[in-house]
Amino acid sequence: MEFNSFEELMNYYKQYAKKCGFGVMTRRTEKGDDETVRYVTLGCARGGKARNRTLNVARPRPTGKTECKAKINALKVDGKFRLTTIHNIHNHGLSPKKSRFFRCNREVSDSVKRVLDINDEAGIRMNKSFGSLVVGAGGFENLPFLEKDCRNYIDKARHLRLGKGGAGALQEYFCRMQCKNPGFFALMDLDDEGRLKNVFWADPRSREAYQYFGDVVTFDTTYLTNRYGMPFAPFVGVNHHGQSILLGAGLISSEDTETFVWLFQTWLKCMGGITPKAIITDQDRAMKNAIVVVFPESRHRLCLWHILKKVPEKLSSYASYKSGMKNALLKCVYDSQSVEDFEKSWDQLITTYNLHENVWLKSLYTEREHWVPVFLKDCFWAGMSTTQRSESMNAFFDGYVHAKTNLKEFVDQ
Repeated sequence: MEFNSFEELMNYYKQYAKKCGFGVMTRRTEKGDDETVRYVTLGCARGGKARNRTLNVARPRPTGKTECKAKINALKVDGKFRLTTIHNIHNHGLSPKKSRFFRCNREVSDSVKRVLDINDEAGIRMNKSFGSLVVGAGGFENLPFLEKDCRNYIDKARHLRLGKGGAGALQEYFCRMQCKNPGFFALMDLDDEGRLKNVFWADPRSREAYQYFGDVVTFDTTYLTNRYGMPFAPFVGVNHHGQSILLGAGLISSEDTETFVWLFQTWLKCMGGITPKAIITDQDRAMKNAIVVVFPESRHRLCLWHILKKVPEKLSSYASYKSGMKNALLKCVYDSQSVEDFEKSWDQLITTYNLHENVWLKSLYTEREHWVPVFLKDCFWAGMSTTQRSESMNAFFDGYVHAKTNLKEFVDQ
């Protein structure tokens, strides 16, 4: 067989591999005097020996390498690539149904990238952005990429948006502040290429205030996404006058568990390792996972306002929504005087309105100990049941920062 170009050869072998159920990698290339490829070996992605890239010998990372010998060799003759060797025997099972998930077959098109960029700059979270792509494609099975591919693209795009000098100016600002006051705390998280991923800072007043008013902390990332696509993440408490106080803040490039773990650990280090007795957040899965890792002893409460705000979206399609269902739900949440009262009222709600198959209500019931007031009254919450403190603090920033504020100005304000 002959192919007019290396790209044509690669596309043909990738399509063949996708149909058979294995991934493809370029094992070897040789260039001629004109610096164009004259000889190439394409093979199964599970070829070669496994290399352990982690130093933790107790928990080595799994590997998919099996030293598979399946491959093709092609030589360029008279401007065309001609197959010289074909070896189709694999030493592992093939997975035609899963082959679209292999890295070599996943691709985010330019049109999808434009949608992701627009949604990201509009502050739309990735899970919702990806969900819209799934709906637009007519189902997850019709997408040639995964949600993590979209997240990886946006992470890189955010780094590029940062531009030259943004991170450098921020670092210089932090150095000046720390020289003026050693109590000023700041930490920047960089990727492998030295580009800014996340940043956290807290002034001496915030650190001192936490020593007195750190029992209950609210954390919210829904306020503002700056010009670089980095959500603003303030830690907020309440003082003895009932006033909101800032206890540190961050700008993060992604809202995944790994990023939240970094931010929470950095904040904890800033506050001398003293964990809050209680923390209030919105209903974010990645945030919840990070809290379990960093604050295992803290009582975690989900923002009641954010949960109840979704009631019309999740239940208004039912005919009985306005004729009693909504009021029954609110009465169950607010009027239950004991756990037994809540359980009885909830069972009655589900049975009366035939809500046994409602997935959203099932998930809420599973997490009832994190948001229903009667389950949380044994803990001190400083009068808070929502992230309203974060939102009131966000309102304070409205007069000073906005989506176009650059990094240095953002932190300075």
